Amino acid sequence: MDNISMKKTTFKMLTVMSLSMISSAALLGCSQKSEDVETIASKQDAVLPVNNQASRNTGAWGGVYMTRDELRAPNINIVDDSSLPNMENDPSLTKWEAKFEGQNAFVTTNGKKLYHDSCAGCHMHEGEGAQGAGYYPPLANNSKMQSKYYIIDILINGFRGMPSFHMMMDDEQMAAVTQYVVNDLNGFKQTVTAEDVAQLRHANPPGYDPSE
Repeated sequence: MDNISMKKTTFKMLTVMSLSMISSAALLGCSQKSEDVETIASKQDAVLPVNNQASRNTGAWGGVYMTRDELRAPNINIVDDSSLPNMENDPSLTKWEAKFEGQNAFVTTNGKKLYHDSCAGCHMHEGEGAQGAGYYPPLANNSKMQSKYYIIDILINGFRGMPSFHMMMDDEQMAAVTQYVVNDLNGFKQTVTAEDVAQLRHANPPGYDPSE
């Protein structure tokens, strides 16, 4: 290699090294800061005070802090339930028992009462149905309700999201609520009897394991 080529190569290398040093110095200058200058990073590094007791009192379930003594103590409700009534005096329970006539089960054979107690929660009190989190078909003005056996079959076996009432209603009760849907909600003229239900009822409710 002649002298001219060596000089050119040396010049290029020096140029590259100079540019690298200038770039490094520029980056280093950007990252440097005075100790008294507040930056975003310095804010994040600051230690924030934590009030554990306040977190518990405000119901912050993501940060429930308990002391060792509290952990050793007998189990207690974290939520203050002192204002809740006893079961014997709970108005909701009293209302529920009144709905089932004190027996915690369907005992009435009044079709209208059975409908409003067990069906209206989904299909609405006028049988208009509802749609939202799910689809609850209307039972009023519904041509399918002209078949009493269609209604009885669904009451016994359930259908899609609707539960079976096999164990909740006897033949007479199913006949009564079917009669209400057929006549009162739709105006069809049919007579529904307990014998109609008995024809379709089977020994094992849906989901029942006969081997048990």
